[in-house]
Amino acid sequence: MMSFREPSTVGMCIRAACVGIFSLLFLGAFSRTTLEAAPSLVHGLWVWKSPTVLEAARGAEGLRDFCQSEGINEVYVSVSERRAAAEENQFAHLITLLHCSNIRVEALLSSVDADEPGKHRETLLRHVQEIVKFNQMHRRDRFDGIHLDVEPQERPENKGSGNLRFLPGLTDAFRDVRGVAEPAGMTVNADIQNKLLKGDRGERRMLLSAVPRVTLMMYELSSPADGESAEQKADKVEKASKKFFDLAYDGLDDPNLARMAIALRTPDYGELLPQKLKILDETNRSNPHYLGWARHSYNDYLAAEH
Repeated sequence: MMSFREPSTVGMCIRAACVGIFSLLFLGAFSRTTLEAAPSLVHGLWVWKSPTVLEAARGAEGLRDFCQSEGINEVYVSVSERRAAAEENQFAHLITLLHCSNIRVEALLSSVDADEPGKHRETLLRHVQEIVKFNQMHRRDRFDGIHLDVEPQERPENKGSGNLRFLPGLTDAFRDVRGVAEPAGMTVNADIQNKLLKGDRGERRMLLSAVPRVTLMMYELSSPADGESAEQKADKVEKASKKFFDLAYDGLDDPNLARMAIALRTPDYGELLPQKLKILDETNRSNPHYLGWARHSYNDYLAAEH
C-alpha cells in the first residue's frame, strides 16, 4: 500500500516563498478556488511514465519550464496505484513547482475495463481514493483534479464506428469517480474518442452529463509526411473542431453539460503542433461549450529532444 509523508522543510520553504510572491503580486492570498473560477481557457498537457520523467535530473523543473514556454496551464500526470514513497515526494515537489506558476495538476488514471462493474470499477475507485488520501497528507501541494483515460473501446468486442454498447457502463464509471472526487475538492475530466459524439441525443446527453469536463482526442487528421501545406492542415483543424462541437451538442440544451477541450498530438503535426493548437482557440473561443485545448504529449517532446 502507499505510504504518505509530510512535506520536507525545503518544500515548506518553497511554498512559503510562493505565498509571499502571490501576496505581493495580488495584494492578498489568491485561492485555488479563485484560480479555477478564472475565465481563461484550458491549455493542457499529458505526462506519461511520470516516475521516469521526474527522476531525471531537474525533471520537475524541466517540465515546469516547458509549460511556461508553451502556455500550458494544466498538466495530467500519470499516477500508478501502488508506488514508492520516493515517487510521492516527487509528485509533491512537482505540484509545488507547478502551483507556483499557476499551473493546475490532475492525476491521470488509466483503464480499459473500468466501464464494467465489479473488480475493474472497484480498482479505479480505489485508485481515486488513494489520490484523496495523498491530498489529505499534502494539503498545500495537492492534486487539483482527476483526469480519466478509460478506454473500453480498445477491447475487441467494442470495436466499430457505431458500437456504443459500453457507453452506459462508461458513464456510470465517470459518475462514480465524480462522486468520490468532487466532495474531496477535485474536478473530473475524461478523455473521449470521436465516435462517442456520433451517438443519438440520449447517448450524448448521457455522456455529457456524467462529468463536467471532457477532452476529445481529435487525432489522425494529418501527418507530417502527407504532403499538405501548413494552411491546409490548419483548415482541417478548424473544420473538424467545428464539426465535432456541432455533433456533440446538437439538440441538447440541458444545463450543466460538460464543456469540451480538443486534443491534438505531436505525431500528427510535428513542429507545427503549437500553431494548430492556436487555431483551436481562434476558431472556438466564442463557443460557450469550448473548454480549451490539450497537447499529447510531453513524452513526445522529450523523445524529440534526445
